[in-house]
Amino acid sequence: MEKISNTKAGSRRVTRGQIVARGVAQRCPNCGEGTFFKRGSYFEIKDACPQCGMRWDKDEAAFLGSVTLNYGFTVFALVLPWIVGSSLAGVSLAWTIAVAGVIGLTVPFLLYRPSKSGWFMCYYLVLPNHLPANWDARPAEDRPPDE
Repeated sequence: MEKISNTKAGSRRVTRGQIVARGVAQRCPNCGEGTFFKRGSYFEIKDACPQCGMRWDKDEAAFLGSVTLNYGFTVFALVLPWIVGSSLAGVSLAWTIAVAGVIGLTVPFLLYRPSKSGWFMCYYLVLPNHLPANWDARPAEDRPPDE
């Protein structure tokens, strides 16, 4: 495994553009090589990147943001517009509730993987210096608290 350090203090090896590209591709935000999910499983996440060793599960609430993204998209981009649109179009209440229920129960499962990588992408877009590849030669006590 290569030593992760920067040549100049404050320089970044991983740019925000790379963070976005890696988030969309559901790849490790640090190295871009490893994937989040175990082979053969839609829901099981690896403990760490197999290429660079970056841990995914930093604490118990590490993926609260991905749940929020998933829920927010499902409710505000799909269910709520469906309810408003079908109400304005005169669709029956039973049909409106049935379709909204199906959307609300199926879409979160379909968005599980994208919401996990999307959360990593959002987190590291705001805090790119928390990526191990972007650590400079700072002493360990000056590094982000999660490593």
